[in-house]
Amino acid sequence: MSAKAKIHILKGDITESDAEAIVNAANTDLWLGSGVAGAIRKKGGAQVQEECDQIGPIGRGEAAVTSGGDLKCKYIIHAASMSFDEPTSDESLYDSVKNSLLRAAELNLRSIAFPAIGTGVSDYDPQRCAEIMLSEIIRLLPQVPSLERVEMVLLDPEIYQIFQEEYDRL
Repeated sequence: MSAKAKIHILKGDITESDAEAIVNAANTDLWLGSGVAGAIRKKGGAQVQEECDQIGPIGRGEAAVTSGGDLKCKYIIHAASMSFDEPTSDESLYDSVKNSLLRAAELNLRSIAFPAIGTGVSDYDPQRCAEIMLSEIIRLLPQVPSLERVEMVLLDPEIYQIFQEEYDRL
């Protein structure tokens, strides 16, 4: 199966994903404030923030792992594409995707779900996000042989459309 064939573009709420791990679009302090992180805090319970507090802060572009708390997933991979004084950049997005996939490899995961990292609080361009995330996932998937399914779970219909069109273009 090709790397591209393992990727699925889905409309929905990432906190409802059945993937073994979901990726949180995090800040370097691992503070679960708003956007995807806020939804994870609300639905995952206080335990997730407590685990983040024990780990953080982490560097921009790095990824840390916590339990899934009260969510369906076993793990949450917190990809810190931004800090409070630096928004998501191309470089931090590349690094966030790469380090999330490295954590997935370390955990020997079969499935992972990503949001559109940086397009919420950080106001990163959704088109550029789709280009970088999809190309980087396709490039790196051969290095994570355990992964059978990679979901892009997108709540915003416009961002879903952008990712679907970029996927079709690849």
